[in-house]
Amino acid sequence: MSEEKDLDLQAILKRAEQESVFPDVPLDEFAPPGYDEWKEACIALLKGAPFEKKMYTDTYEGITFSPMYFRRDTEEILPKNSFPGMDDFLRGATPNGYIKAPWGIAQACDLTMPQENNQLLRHEQDKGSTIYNVRLDAATLDCRSSDKAERPGDGGCSISTLDDMSTLLSDLKLDKYPLYIYAGASSVPVLALTAAAVRSGGGSLGNLKGIVGANPVGELAARGRNSQSLAKLYDEAYLAAKWAIKNAPGLKTFMAGSDVFSRGGANDVQEIAYTLSIAADYMRAMLERGLTADEAAGQIMFGFSMGANFFMQIAKLRAVRPVWAQIAEAFGCSSEAQRIHIHGKPALFFKTKYDPYVNMLRNTSEMFSGVVGGIESFENGTFDEAVRKGDEFSRRIARNVQVMLQEEFGLLQPIDPAGGSWAVESLTKEIKEKIWAEFQTVEGMGGIAAALREGYPQAQVGAVLASRFKKLEFRRDRIVGSNMYPNMTEKLLDERPEDFEANRRARSEVIAAYQSDMDEVFKAEKLAELGKISQEGGDIVQAAIEAARAGADIGELRAAIDCSRSAEAAAKEAVQAILPHRWSERYEELRMTTEKYQAEHDDNVKIFLANMGPIPQHKARADFTTGFLQVGAFQVLGNNGFQIVEEAAEAAGRSGADAVVICSTDATYPEIVPALAPKLHEALPEAMVFLAGAAPKELADTYREAGIDEYINVRANCYAILQLLQKRKGMIE
Repeated sequence: MSEEKDLDLQAILKRAEQESVFPDVPLDEFAPPGYDEWKEACIALLKGAPFEKKMYTDTYEGITFSPMYFRRDTEEILPKNSFPGMDDFLRGATPNGYIKAPWGIAQACDLTMPQENNQLLRHEQDKGSTIYNVRLDAATLDCRSSDKAERPGDGGCSISTLDDMSTLLSDLKLDKYPLYIYAGASSVPVLALTAAAVRSGGGSLGNLKGIVGANPVGELAARGRNSQSLAKLYDEAYLAAKWAIKNAPGLKTFMAGSDVFSRGGANDVQEIAYTLSIAADYMRAMLERGLTADEAAGQIMFGFSMGANFFMQIAKLRAVRPVWAQIAEAFGCSSEAQRIHIHGKPALFFKTKYDPYVNMLRNTSEMFSGVVGGIESFENGTFDEAVRKGDEFSRRIARNVQVMLQEEFGLLQPIDPAGGSWAVESLTKEIKEKIWAEFQTVEGMGGIAAALREGYPQAQVGAVLASRFKKLEFRRDRIVGSNMYPNMTEKLLDERPEDFEANRRARSEVIAAYQSDMDEVFKAEKLAELGKISQEGGDIVQAAIEAARAGADIGELRAAIDCSRSAEAAAKEAVQAILPHRWSERYEELRMTTEKYQAEHDDNVKIFLANMGPIPQHKARADFTTGFLQVGAFQVLGNNGFQIVEEAAEAAGRSGADAVVICSTDATYPEIVPALAPKLHEALPEAMVFLAGAAPKELADTYREAGIDEYINVRANCYAILQLLQKRKGMIE
């Protein structure tokens, strides 16, 4: 009892109020520097670079990071009278942070075969995971039995029958650890299989906690259409929620996930606002069908991706809690029901195939920001997630980072560690206002479904994606190992492609053996009952459980539940899909093109560096140019420099290069370029001639007439230049 009292924030506050004598701590030893003093010192260090350009950072959210924040500018927004777990939950969902209840470690388990994935789930729990997180394959999410699927195991675990689910959940401590399963557009088929398996294994549904969750609007945005109309899927969501509230009150049935927006390249404002709009749509639908506001809100788990901007991730998580509390309150939720549950994971958008071990650092930073921001559970991605399913090594690294953050880095101790930070509080206020404004925009269109039909979120996300790609082209955004600092000796990870045909055969044998002694007549009766209840209304989950127990597979359950009129309506609801991307994909494709051409033709784009003068004269630009061109995996031919232009032109001619880059200094170019560039074109008539650097305005025409085709510098479009060289080589059309 004493320990619990110590953890009670109200008791702590009361004791603090009673304290009246404090030691005198003088703070006048050093005179605090003013902003002007700091700025002058900073300008001196910048050595002529413009202060406003270098020290202020514009984000994709339309927020500008200031180089320094001051209390006087943030005094009014500091949360002096707000405490964690109280008010609008800005400072955290619980009063004691992670001291009493650490965030859940939810390592995703995605092995194809149910038996193997069961072993993996138990292994992960033994090694530190505190949540059984099952990732289903695409066929299961589509409710297609794996014996009829083209790619069983694609992206996760293949589940078709009650036997599969029983195998998957065998010997799991479901009374102790939560179960997380994302179920696609409807949770009913997977929920029925899960409930039937728990019951057949002697477990209690009342002890089940976690989520078997659907996200019909998210699936609509990602795929462009669902197999059933949103109205029908919301009917199913209502019945699933109603069943869960009665039979498994610790289980949620709706996942308001942001994956589709994050993978599409959305900024953080868009990701949060559109996900909140999905949850608001769900609240409206559930209230219309008969749930109370508290019941509906209690069925929602939010899933957000942690991006690359560290402080922005902290701010967005702190901002989403009060925004959702405001939305939930407007729907009539009690204070307790306004508390949001956030499941976080690193954004796959920011992961790379090249130099993949850097993904470990990216994931750790993104996880750290999520923890500081106040997630309830976290699913750390494996460093090779962009290439393949993880293995024992990559999963162990991913899991153990969370374990270390909890047990070795002390992140369970601070409560709202970002609270009071002048910078983070300022960012939180700004992004909160922008999230609310964007949410209001979508609501003004009639909600997220209506906005998707108009193409608004797609256009907004697409614009940010285009902006990201454009900045990457010019290397204003830097991806280590991709558009900056490429490792030329690197070999791509083995993709370990799955044999989907072998998977299908293996799964077909298991399913056939299970169904061989089923009473087909009885199964047909149960499926007919399920279909009737689906059309007329009733406990659809219980009917699906009975059909599953009679031997129906997931495809048969889905077919019985489906309605042809609803399918016709779904076709009319089709929208433009928000396709998944990764920020490095265009540079990766470019480099893979080079490597494939080199392997097939034993040839590459050869770039000769016409380094002029001694090493100190040309080295800086030669090094920059080498890194610039090696992004495309081109062969760069370096040297120690030439004293006269004839030597450089002769050496370039002998190299047979596809392009030549003149490297020296701005001071020497007016003499070197007019003499060297024509000779290079004579020696290599088919080659392009580049100049490392930029031409002064008064010399641009002179250099162009001399034969300079392009420039390589910090303002050059790296992607366009590399692609141009590939086209000239014949690597691409």
